[in-house]
Amino acid sequence: MRKLLVIIILLVIIGVILLGMMSFEEPEYKTGYESGAYSVRFYDERIVVQTAVGIGDSGFGKLFNYISGANNESLKIDMTTPVTESESGGEIVMQFYLPAKFNKSNVPIPTDDRVEISVIEAGYFAVARYSGRSTDKNFYEHLDKLKSELTKDEVAILGPSIKATYNGPFTPPQLRRNEAMYPIEWKD
Repeated sequence: MRKLLVIIILLVIIGVILLGMMSFEEPEYKTGYESGAYSVRFYDERIVVQTAVGIGDSGFGKLFNYISGANNESLKIDMTTPVTESESGGEIVMQFYLPAKFNKSNVPIPTDDRVEISVIEAGYFAVARYSGRSTDKNFYEHLDKLKSELTKDEVAILGPSIKATYNGPFTPPQLRRNEAMYPIEWKD
């Protein structure tokens, strides 16, 4: 009986880990440059759903409600990665990228007025990938390194930093994928 209980517990743990590592659609990109410290990616225009994040409010719930059917079509939309956060106008904005099948003309409209559809224009981004927890401390440590490398390489930063998180909370920290990003000026 005890052996069976141990096996069940191990299977549950393995299931939770695998659930946390599930694969989701990601925006496609082309890598234009890679160094040991960062890569430069070109992303085509992308559609996102976004919300301002208040103190004590992650914003995740509002965006999750949108993809769960809180939109004018009551359409359930597949989760994608990454979930991003950036600063805009003095507040933090959280974004979910929508699946590639959506464009400006067919994207469902949010029913929550705190949630909006936005377009991320095509462009180049400098990206530093790292693992571990998606804490501000971990993010800013890697962001500072990225900014230092971009300054050293004389790459112009065009906008605010972006924190990109690819895994859920049940993924072990050492297996998590996070990224610190900047939109940049880049000549291909």
